[in-house]
Amino acid sequence: MPRALITGITGQDGHYLSEHLLKQGYEVYGLIRGQANPKRPILERTLPDVHIVDGDLLDQASLMNVIQKVQPDEVYNLAAISFVMLSWNQPELTGEITGLGALRVLEAIRLTAGASGSRSKSAAGIKFYQASSSEMFGKVRETPQNENTPFHPRSPYGVAKAYAHYITVNYRESYNIFACSGILFNHESPHRGPEFVTRKITLGAARIKLGVQKELVLGALEPRRDWGYAGDYVRAMHMMMQLPEPDDFVIGTGETHQIKECAQVAFERVGLNWEDYVRSDAQFMRPAEVDLLIADPAKANAKLGWKPEVSFKQLIEMMVDSDLAVEARAQAASA
Repeated sequence: MPRALITGITGQDGHYLSEHLLKQGYEVYGLIRGQANPKRPILERTLPDVHIVDGDLLDQASLMNVIQKVQPDEVYNLAAISFVMLSWNQPELTGEITGLGALRVLEAIRLTAGASGSRSKSAAGIKFYQASSSEMFGKVRETPQNENTPFHPRSPYGVAKAYAHYITVNYRESYNIFACSGILFNHESPHRGPEFVTRKITLGAARIKLGVQKELVLGALEPRRDWGYAGDYVRAMHMMMQLPEPDDFVIGTGETHQIKECAQVAFERVGLNWEDYVRSDAQFMRPAEVDLLIADPAKANAKLGWKPEVSFKQLIEMMVDSDLAVEARAQAASA
């Protein structure tokens, strides 16, 4: 039975990737930080078949211990401070976790691979996946963006992701580690955190429909993003790890939508006109905005045979329906 170790197991992608790998017959291990982590009981309840291991992307020794203990066949590094706005408030921590965290995982693989044990293997035998991001493109130099598009990140998060991406390439070339990166464009789901704009919109629409909230305040409404479904994107991660040789891939839908389009679809789902409830406020705008991101997933389509299955409209409606159900249950419980 193959073994997979996932960092960032408590996030949206960690949830969907765990479910996907378990269905594929993997033994899945999830790295979490601290025994008192408040997300631990949630993980134990929602993903009971995942083995939880303690470790910290800020602590090299703990990562080495985890690699030695688990002896994984595949390591998926999904951990990051992923909320872009937060990266301006905590730029150093963002760099340490999102950027140097990837380096520490790669070092743990390099330094501990081949250790004694029945499942010992060389560094070349442990496959590594790095969750790269379309935010690395930032102030885009060409549209759409593919694997050869130059990076120009516009946030501490984007800069940290660019470092993690390049250090993954460096370890692949320097140490013969199977190390690949998925340059994933925006992907959402009902498991998306409420601080992210899509979930903020779908949750706001649901709460306004149910009379819990009166308006929805957002930042800029004009930026365009390439939004897909997280469940589709984790399939691409796994596909990359099954290739005979490691490579990097842009993963996205190839379609772009404005933030206000997301609001329009969400409010239409609950029978409301978004313009009656949504307003823009400068306090939620980024110091340096990324105006347009759109993927060219041709390489992934051709080499992986990957294509998204859920459309933008289906995705937003799925999220609204989920938020309506959750909020309705919460209201009923408090009545």
